[in-house]
Amino acid sequence: MRSAVNDLLGAYDKLIMDPVHGGIPLYRHEIKVIDHPLFQRLRNICQNDILSLVFPGATHSRFLHSIGVMHVGTRMFRSMIDAYLRERQLSDQTDLSLSQLDAIDYLAKTIRLGCLLHDSGHSSFSHQFTQARRIHDLMSRPDRFDDLWSGVDYSVYHSERPEELEHEHYSVRVAHEVLSSIDLETAGLDPRDVIGIMETTTVRPSEAFCRHARTFWNFIAGNDADSGVLSEADVPRLVMDLMSSIVSGEIDADRADYMLRDGFHSSVTIGGFNLDHLLSNLRFGWDVREPWLGLAITQKGLGALEDFVYSRHQMYRKVYAHKTALGFDWLLREAINEVLEDPEIFEWVDTCLSDMRYFAELTDSFFWEAFRKVARKKPGSYSRCIVDRAKLNHLDTREDLTIAGIEDHCRWLAQELDLDPGEVVTCSMRARFSNIQDNFNGIKVLVRDPINRARSLRKITDISAFFSKFSDGTITHFYVRPTVLTGT
Repeated sequence: MRSAVNDLLGAYDKLIMDPVHGGIPLYRHEIKVIDHPLFQRLRNICQNDILSLVFPGATHSRFLHSIGVMHVGTRMFRSMIDAYLRERQLSDQTDLSLSQLDAIDYLAKTIRLGCLLHDSGHSSFSHQFTQARRIHDLMSRPDRFDDLWSGVDYSVYHSERPEELEHEHYSVRVAHEVLSSIDLETAGLDPRDVIGIMETTTVRPSEAFCRHARTFWNFIAGNDADSGVLSEADVPRLVMDLMSSIVSGEIDADRADYMLRDGFHSSVTIGGFNLDHLLSNLRFGWDVREPWLGLAITQKGLGALEDFVYSRHQMYRKVYAHKTALGFDWLLREAINEVLEDPEIFEWVDTCLSDMRYFAELTDSFFWEAFRKVARKKPGSYSRCIVDRAKLNHLDTREDLTIAGIEDHCRWLAQELDLDPGEVVTCSMRARFSNIQDNFNGIKVLVRDPINRARSLRKITDISAFFSKFSDGTITHFYVRPTVLTGT
């Protein structure tokens, strides 16, 4: 109990200096997580695959991003607690009991570990890895999931076997491996609760979590908690959903960190937004009739939220979907397919994807060495293009084309430019913003009544017309194959 008080007062065991957030404090059990080889591998995985070939400063790793997400997630949760305490202190002069402090500390530390491990399953080149055709085929092998969890009861985290593995499934597997190797019991935490707030999982929370969740709910909901509308069995799931939304939601610690970090290292200003202003206006929101417990934002904080959404929209359009960057992504995927034609490399990657003892070997460095090996033997290879930074010749850009529309435009460009149709290649990026219009994925606005000063929850699209401007979209770039590859 006293440990919880000390931790909430700011006691920590180590400080990591981050170029984006400054000093980030760590607890002893978090240091053990970070020192684990499966987490240390993230040092050798770039946050943005090979974006540095276009924006030279973008060499930052998943390692520091993960620590940054933990820091932002902590700030989000604590800022909502602080705002709640300020408002309660003004009206009720409420003092926190030790059991309430203990509950807040347990949830805060669980969020920290969930954020820290949320990307731990990313393989080489992050998202581009699983988009390579031969890797996708490997990940889709029917018994891959069973091999990955050999000797471990995965039903604790997954209610059913997934048909196709994504990096989120590997993050869960890595989190289980890492948390099982350290003494979380001394920190008073349960691995099930940490992994339960990560994506793709369906977890029955521990007794400790259920107890703390009910204490937390009674603390923040007041009269609504005493109304009896919600059963005690409903509360832990609602609290876990709230915590999950901080780790991975529409306004989450992941997006907040990568936008600031990617913008900073890419030396662009469009990824910036006022994180302090946004966090200071976040609140706990609940509605016992639905029932719902999640993030809410004050009306005066809508401007900060609009900046957040617009910055993300611009980062997708101007940085992530940059025509030269997507051209390199196309080359990267083809180069990965190319090196996997080597039976020895194919077998080793297959082994690494099925066995946690070797998963740490899958880093960017492994594939860069493979690219150089192929490039030396085959001058007219995709690997040579990547090694020599031979960028694709950009022809055109179109938005929101169907698959048939993309094929038609390829044929038209080939005809008009007197090219063989096989020389025209495409690369697309889809930006998903539909959740913004769909009640912004459950985020609501706290509106104060001008007469009785009472607050009520409203849909975000009912308050601001700004968010109705965004929808899903696809940007497609058209290129000519590099000269060295023409006709191969």
